[in-house]
Amino acid sequence: MTDWRSDRIGAALRGENPTVLTRLPEAFAVIGDVQRLPGYCVLLTDDPAVTRLSDLTRARRLAYLESMDLLAGAVERACAEADDGFLRVNIEILGNADPFLHAHLWPRYVWEPDDVRQRPVWLYPARHWQDPATSLSDRHDALRKAITHHLAADPPLT
Repeated sequence: MTDWRSDRIGAALRGENPTVLTRLPEAFAVIGDVQRLPGYCVLLTDDPAVTRLSDLTRARRLAYLESMDLLAGAVERACAEADDGFLRVNIEILGNADPFLHAHLWPRYVWEPDDVRQRPVWLYPARHWQDPATSLSDRHDALRKAITHHLAADPPLT
C-alpha cells in the first residue's frame, strides 16, 4: 500500500487520508501534517485533475471559495477558543510545490517571533517544518475536534 501522503486527494476520496476533517463542496478540509502554528489546515480540491482555481467552472470555483471561507471561519473560532494569543487566519493559494489546487489556512499568534509574525509563514527556518515536536499527533485532537465542530455548525449554502 502506498503512503497516503503521496496521493492525498486519492486517499481522501478512498477514505484513507487520516488528516481529513470533513468533505465540503469541491474540497476536503484537512488538518496540516505540521502544527507549528496550531490549527493549520489545508483545503484540498476533491478532483486531482484540478491544478489551479481557474480550472474550475465559475460555479465550482465559487463553491470551492465558499468552502475555503467556511474552513477559515472554523479555524478562526477554534483557535480563538484554544489560545488567547490567536490573531487571525492567513489564507494562501500557491500551487508551486504540489500540482493540485489547495489553499493553506495559517492561524497567526502573538507569541510568534517578531521577525516572522508579520511576514509569510514560509520565512520560518526549514527546521520548524520538520520538527517532530510539532508534527500532527493526538496532542492536536481537541483542536481538530473543535475545527470539525465549527464546520458542522456552519454548513455550506450550496
